[in-house]
Amino acid sequence: MSIAEREARDVGAVVHAVRILRYLSATATPRGVAAIARDTGISPSSCFAILRTLARLRFVAFDAVTKTYAPGLGIAEIAAGFVGLGLAEAIRPDLERLARDHGVPLVLWRVTEDGHLVAADRAHGGVTVRVDIAPGLRLPALLGAAGRCVAAALDLPLTELEQRFALLRWQSPPDFAQYCREVALARARGWAIDAGNAYSCLHAVGAAIVDRAGRPRLALSGIGLAGQQDGAALERLGDDLGQLAASVGAVLFPAAGVPVASTGETG
Repeated sequence: MSIAEREARDVGAVVHAVRILRYLSATATPRGVAAIARDTGISPSSCFAILRTLARLRFVAFDAVTKTYAPGLGIAEIAAGFVGLGLAEAIRPDLERLARDHGVPLVLWRVTEDGHLVAADRAHGGVTVRVDIAPGLRLPALLGAAGRCVAAALDLPLTELEQRFALLRWQSPPDFAQYCREVALARARGWAIDAGNAYSCLHAVGAAIVDRAGRPRLALSGIGLAGQQDGAALERLGDDLGQLAASVGAVLFPAAGVPVASTGETG
């Protein structure tokens, strides 16, 4: 059966979208509409319409300066959920190093669209007495140390933040004013501490990994038993987590790949 015969039985727009995604994934540099249409054999008008839709859904990223397209975050999000450990394996050496250096286990979280943190992987670094977080654990996205950093990145209106804060369940809850101060501090320094609020027996340090639009996509946290680390040690861990989060974000979300939500891009 020829390609044309197979495609006649499929939905053409879907076939073209998959062809564009495969093309961009195999291309070393971003491409404009004309080049993509020419190389894929899709008409320029259809190619532009599909790219515009894929950009809104974040499967491709549009650079408004160069008018080019590249693979977007949506592909990575699906791949992370399907393959599972690809991203975790890529950054695990750094997680293991920090866990070993600071004597606490580290957790890599995914920030989901439905407002949760989902544990994707963890590193123990040889720590013998530790808290163990099972992969797949789901927590509210604004809870704990990592949650303060997610809240800082989201920069929600105060009324919305208060509504979401009211739904959180803490063992030793901070008041909302304190939480807001800690969110603002997390925004300023790139990391946050939860000193027994989420779970009274645990102290955690967190940092968020954001895309180039500033949206939180992943998070890191070091979680230890209360009293294992003094304040200075927690701050040193925070500095290192903040630096790692920034470097991972720069690799995952390069400047040329800023996803757009508007439909005003042109080819």
